[in-house]
Amino acid sequence: MADLGEENKISGVFGGVQFDNEEKKQVQEAGTIRNNNLPVEQGFWCKFKAFWLQEIDWNKEIKVELTPKQQKIENEINEFLHQEITWKKIHDFLFQEITFGKK
Repeated sequence: MADLGEENKISGVFGGVQFDNEEKKQVQEAGTIRNNNLPVEQGFWCKFKAFWLQEIDWNKEIKVELTPKQQKIENEINEFLHQEITWKKIHDFLFQEITFGKK
């Protein structure tokens, strides 16, 4: 070990730290305990980030299955959106008789 004012350069070690024996080295590393077998509870943000940043295969086919009630509603919406619109239907809608209250 170097005395005060002396410099010992050791290659491959940041700062040139040198230990005389292994006992001092073990004391230095005793502060870090790493055990990968401990259970870890994942927080909300870790779960959210894992979901949000997951890899997605954009070429994969997505299959949607509807219940009979959902299928009926979808059919009604499609009929409404794809109905044939004519000037006669527009005229009849705009100039229909409107009543307020009792007739």
